[in-house]
Amino acid sequence: MDSGSFKSFDGSDIHYKYWAGKRQEGDKKALILLHRGHEHSLRIAHLVGELELEEFEFFAWDMRGCGKSKSQNADDAEFADFAKDLQYFVEYIKNAYGIKEENIAVIAQSIGAVAAVLWAHDYAPNIRALVLGACAFNIRLFVPFALSGLNLLYNLRGNFKVKSYVKASFLTHDEEKINSYNEDMEITKDIPVKILLGARAASKRVVEDANAIYTPIQMFIAGKDFVVKKGAQKRFFNNLSGAQKELHEEPNFYHDIFGEKERRLVIEKIKRFILKCFESAPKFPSLLDADKIGCTRAEADRLSMSAGFFKNIYWSLNRSIVKYASTISDGVKLGFERGFDSGSSLDYIYKNQPSGVTEFGAFADFIYLRSIGWRGIRVRKIHLEELLKFCAEKLRNEGKSVDIVDIAAGGGRYVLDSVSQMRPLPNSVLLRDFSDINVKNGQELIKAKNLDEIVKFEHGDAFDKNSFASLAIKPTLAIVSGLYELFGDNDMIKNSLEGLASSMQSGSFLIYTGQPWHPQLEYIARVLPSHRDGKPWVMRRRTTREMDQLVQNAGFTKITMRIDIWGIFTVSAAVRN
Repeated sequence: MDSGSFKSFDGSDIHYKYWAGKRQEGDKKALILLHRGHEHSLRIAHLVGELELEEFEFFAWDMRGCGKSKSQNADDAEFADFAKDLQYFVEYIKNAYGIKEENIAVIAQSIGAVAAVLWAHDYAPNIRALVLGACAFNIRLFVPFALSGLNLLYNLRGNFKVKSYVKASFLTHDEEKINSYNEDMEITKDIPVKILLGARAASKRVVEDANAIYTPIQMFIAGKDFVVKKGAQKRFFNNLSGAQKELHEEPNFYHDIFGEKERRLVIEKIKRFILKCFESAPKFPSLLDADKIGCTRAEADRLSMSAGFFKNIYWSLNRSIVKYASTISDGVKLGFERGFDSGSSLDYIYKNQPSGVTEFGAFADFIYLRSIGWRGIRVRKIHLEELLKFCAEKLRNEGKSVDIVDIAAGGGRYVLDSVSQMRPLPNSVLLRDFSDINVKNGQELIKAKNLDEIVKFEHGDAFDKNSFASLAIKPTLAIVSGLYELFGDNDMIKNSLEGLASSMQSGSFLIYTGQPWHPQLEYIARVLPSHRDGKPWVMRRRTTREMDQLVQNAGFTKITMRIDIWGIFTVSAAVRN
């Protein structure tokens, strides 16, 4: 066993253990072990020997806030940070150990299993398999209304810690494991309530939207689990889309399935499943026609239909409220005039300065700007700026010129804000948009930021495949932000991406956004109009895997990704093949 650490997204040092495998012919294979909440990597390390998979490299980390990863940022972490840490860990393993993503499998239990599922859902990694033990989708809280009470206290007093009530004797029948748990000073019995509430919200989302996950999954449910409930685990399994899935309920097991006294029964099944998954390259179904057949198409069709008599009354009332808000809130008014999905509205969202008729109007505008969708948009802007700098730095390190093209820039604010902070400045920047109003506003913003020497803004149709051949510059860094999410037709997206790819040389970068999920999807469809035709704004979601496949089909390979804590908006970077 060896030890190490890697820098995660916020600079935190995440500690991990490593066991080298016996060298075999071909590519290296790896298993990542994720421990339960409160615990640390050594609590699950016994699987390294017990699985007897000597040809595999093994990795086990200490989740932030646990074991040797008690970083200064742990107490204020979001639950989604665990999935982001896992993404950074996998990218680190790929670079530091030369292990391909498709040669990695993950074994996780309890809270670690929820983090792994969230990662599989949001980031759509091309891993071989995911083995889950006692997923903590729905933690037992024996005090009535405990979750509501914790949520209320969190909103009133901010983050605080709660102590685990679980005794070791409720986790396993193995006396040796019980004693070691009681004597282990590295176990963290407290958990921040923000993590607890975040885990519940993430669990609800991934259980409901499990059809977006195609990774081969083997699940184990403990028959006598005093820590988590079984129902959500079974719903998750039933909702999974992948054909390669197994569910095993161990009737006499307590919560710590991988640490139970008779765990050899489980370990034999895990070993069989892992070896079978590694017999052939990972295969995922093509989602290029998901706009014509599949779950997200059915969802969009449902949102296009009548909601029913009583629900129609409810949504009519909501439309009346929003229509009234447009008379006092500047943001809502702009949404009705130009479209809530227009570049002008997005520019207003980025500014985030409430205004309206009277103080009440400004307050209504404040509420509007605080909606979860617009908060996600502002986080997307931060991620766009981050990946823009990331890709520009990669180009410079390779001795290449930084020539940026944004094919649907809206008002251009997010690009110009980022470009103005770059040192050195890019060689050239070309912004395009279909709206004459956006072009005019963008040109004024370019002058205000004194960037007119390197930045140009012109009219352009992002879906006109042939127009990319006449671009004034050949982009080494192309951006498509907030555009494809507005159009459910994949043929349009394919056409746009193919045209863009034809204008780019190998080694150039593409930054693209997606919307795999949205908590207000029905509200938007029933209440808000689209700027294109004034009809209801019905959006068809694209899962992360679907969007990645469209980009791959055009000749790009995804290299990294960012997503907000709610799982709404993705920002990804890909390299031209």
